[in-house]
Amino acid sequence: MSSKIVINQFWSVSETELIHSLDSSFHGLSTAEANMRISEYGRNEVKEEIRLSKGRILWNQLKSHLLWILIIAAVVSMISGEWVDSSIIMLILAGSVGIGYSREFSAQVAVRQLKDRLQTKARVLRDGVEISIDVRELVPGDVFVLSAGSLVPADARVLTAKDLFINEAVMTGESFPVEKEPAVLPPKVELSKRLNSVFMGTNVRAGIGTCVVVRTGPRSEYGGIAKRLSLRAPETEFERGIRKFGDFLTIAMLAMTLIVFIANLILERPMIESLLFSIALAVGLSPELLPAILNVNLATAANLMAKKGVIVRNLNAIENLGSMTVLCTDKTGTLTEGVVELSGAYDWHGVESTAVLSQAAINALLQTGLKNPLDEAIAARVGTVHLPVKFAEIPYDFIRKRMSVIIESGGRERVLITKGAFPTVMASCTMLGDGSVITEGHRDEITKNYEAWSSRGIRVLAVATKRLILGDNYTRDDEEEMSFLGFLTFLDRPKLGVADVIKSLEKLGVGIKIITGDSKSVAQNVARAVGLDAQKTLTGKDLDELHDEALWHSAIDTTVFAEVDPNQKERIILSLKKMGAVVGFLGDGVNDAPAMHAADTSLSVDSAVDVARDVADFVLLERDLDVIKQGIEQGRKTFANTLKYILITMSANLGNMISMAVASLFLPFLPLLAGQVLLNNFLSDIPAIGIAADSVDDELVAGPGRWDMSYIKRFMIEFGLVSSFFDFVIFGVLIVFYSAGAQEFRTTWFVESLLTELVVALVVRTRRPVYKSSPGRLLLKLTVAVGVVALAIPYLPFAGAMGFVPLSADLMAVVLLIVVGYVFTTELLKALVFRRETLAPVR
Repeated sequence: MSSKIVINQFWSVSETELIHSLDSSFHGLSTAEANMRISEYGRNEVKEEIRLSKGRILWNQLKSHLLWILIIAAVVSMISGEWVDSSIIMLILAGSVGIGYSREFSAQVAVRQLKDRLQTKARVLRDGVEISIDVRELVPGDVFVLSAGSLVPADARVLTAKDLFINEAVMTGESFPVEKEPAVLPPKVELSKRLNSVFMGTNVRAGIGTCVVVRTGPRSEYGGIAKRLSLRAPETEFERGIRKFGDFLTIAMLAMTLIVFIANLILERPMIESLLFSIALAVGLSPELLPAILNVNLATAANLMAKKGVIVRNLNAIENLGSMTVLCTDKTGTLTEGVVELSGAYDWHGVESTAVLSQAAINALLQTGLKNPLDEAIAARVGTVHLPVKFAEIPYDFIRKRMSVIIESGGRERVLITKGAFPTVMASCTMLGDGSVITEGHRDEITKNYEAWSSRGIRVLAVATKRLILGDNYTRDDEEEMSFLGFLTFLDRPKLGVADVIKSLEKLGVGIKIITGDSKSVAQNVARAVGLDAQKTLTGKDLDELHDEALWHSAIDTTVFAEVDPNQKERIILSLKKMGAVVGFLGDGVNDAPAMHAADTSLSVDSAVDVARDVADFVLLERDLDVIKQGIEQGRKTFANTLKYILITMSANLGNMISMAVASLFLPFLPLLAGQVLLNNFLSDIPAIGIAADSVDDELVAGPGRWDMSYIKRFMIEFGLVSSFFDFVIFGVLIVFYSAGAQEFRTTWFVESLLTELVVALVVRTRRPVYKSSPGRLLLKLTVAVGVVALAIPYLPFAGAMGFVPLSADLMAVVLLIVVGYVFTTELLKALVFRRETLAPVR
């Protein structure tokens, strides 16, 4: 077997073979050899894959097509002398870039936090002598020493161990410490079951041991997580929608600019005037306040969510939260209480027994070895009790999987009380608690009880006793021919009401999937308890046997993923996204960070490890699904309001721009000057600020919002053509009945187009008839205010400077009549469009 294969599967070869492959020894490396390896392998630290400069991060923000449209709008405004418009657009640009700039740092901050978790010193054998060195100086082949309280400084193989228990929760999600021992394991074994290996970033709960370093820095499991976090997060659903929308606008803008400019040149119009008009038309098509509307929407939503116990770290993720169709979560603390509880103490018949509880309590309270959640659960159940005098203790070990205490009982006897894993305790028992000999019938009944509990995911321990003669020393050999007393059962109970919340989430179109490092039976039991389909389960071993394409189809139909490692969690998330799901992931450990980074929306809790909080888009002050449900509803309202702005603005803008482009080909003058186009666009966008606080119809919250560019395009064209139709009506009236000159034509159409843009917002903002859905107060007030301004503009003292002239009363009446007809027609079209759509718009 090659050295490379040995090191890649270092848990599956003997210690001697591994040491040989590493060119090391059981006494470690020499100082000279270690120094040489530093130059070969690099320092044992988690390095960022890419450390972007501030300038490069700024450039990443400016690559957005929408931002370049804004830049063009600002330039055109300056050329046209519209300094107010230009200043506003530049402020919008600066705010958008600032938010994106800060978000870009989140992944790199997570990497640095991950690095900071590492200890600074390690005890190693160098030149055969134990010394303390900086962990960054560790190299493959080094032999280091672990003891209680140590952080594991590298991925390594255990050489010696005595009661060595490692807390691997940050890597595997398993809350119980795992005992490590020298052993040879199969090549294909999950990370959580590599009992002969230790991993960087985990910590020692009890015992001592020596280990040989195999992987350091970025090559470690921990480092692999950091490497993925240092890369930019995958594009989210919302970001993808905005990008596609920007692409579409860019193409439309360039096409309109080119066509109108060439057409006006053919008509022998002045070049500069034609160019400014063409660019103004293209910019007029763009929703230049979109970034501002997004920021206001998101900031408003963030404040509301903070009041409900959800801290928003990434504003852009709010709309992804609303779009979520699948929520992946661990079970502990989210679906369950997160506290191990002693659910019962039973005799061998399976009948509740205070005697069994009493003996278990003595064992748990007197033992001085590794304290674990099971002992704490027993102590919590019994409270304060009178304890006998302890004479001795036989500590827990991996082979026996049990621990014993020996207590004084008076006279010439002592009593041994054992508590541990059922199979090993039962194998050492020959009697029952009443003194009768265990028969095959007894053994079958006892085993049947144990299997019944275990099949339901309940953790089971056995309790046994034995009377001992007085002596000075007791060993493991005394744990034979014991009397079987009964069982202890432990549960992490489902949270009260969590099943109802899951049903509510399902009604909102959000499916729940459990992803855990815990055992299959425990995970399935929790799933059943909260109303999920526990039969649809895949284990980490199952995942290893599935190719990516097979996993894509299996993941979407699976409810429970059990016994999975960090890499598999990430693979599950990516598979779900591949099948079109918008995925949220709730995690709190280092082992969750890759999956959180890959998800569309990542959530954590304030008690999570630093790196999980820093990767998260949202941090929950309370680990509760109901809080997430409220966040989803708020996200959907935010998405709905953002989409309102796009549909309203784009349909109105497209209609007006088409009208102007066509009119410019047949009129002896431009229908609007470039400055008038920008002013029209600016005024019509002012009410849109109120969209952030607009009310949202219940049906838009009932399902996840999704980007659908084909729907947006259809909506724009259909409603835009209706807008253009009424523009052509006013054109005809002005030319045929009024023989309007350039200034009267521009003034009349400016007022008409601005009014139609304002009223269409009130119509299109809801799927219901306009009179059955009340707009938000701010939206209504701003719409009325700008409407008054639109009617007043022709009569203002400075109107002439803007190229406007006063309009006659009858012409203004015609404008208002056309606006009313436009409202009725748009309302009819809206009813037809939404009846045609079988799903909510852009879902």
